[in-house]
Amino acid sequence: MKSILAIALLGGAVIGSAAFAQSTQPADRAAPAATSQPANAHVALKGSWRASKLMGLNVYNEANEKLGDINELLVDKSGKINAVVIGIGGFLGMGEHDIAVSIDKLKFVEEPVRTSSTSTSTTARDTTTGAAPTTTTNRTTNDWVPDHAVMSGNKEQLKVLPQFKYSDYN
Repeated sequence: MKSILAIALLGGAVIGSAAFAQSTQPADRAAPAATSQPANAHVALKGSWRASKLMGLNVYNEANEKLGDINELLVDKSGKINAVVIGIGGFLGMGEHDIAVSIDKLKFVEEPVRTSSTSTSTTARDTTTGAAPTTTTNRTTNDWVPDHAVMSGNKEQLKVLPQFKYSDYN
């Protein structure tokens, strides 16, 4: 009985000392966690777009004809966007022709597409502040994503471009 009690006390001491040793950290490991980011660190992100929100973004030409939508962003190892994969034509993903274009071929626009049904009159002002409204088509104008992208060409011209195939780059 005494040996069982001695083993239990010894085992408890060993386990307790191991748990105590794990809870303390050396001063040099705890130091980086104690540093905080400057208060204005979020300012550098103002005006940025979320890549996940660019997926599915509509692409139009200069005549406001819808060409397709963005399917993929191709990024190099440093994080720079090299190309954009755009799905041209098709219906619900069927018959779509993917092309890859360099990012400089696209112009991102933060205003809604102008169509013949869009009014050219001045926008209504907020009666409380006198400011123009901040929402367009059920979204805010500063929600980390442009409204659409514009590139030159029409569907027929873009469909004759070589089709982008992911398997060619694996």
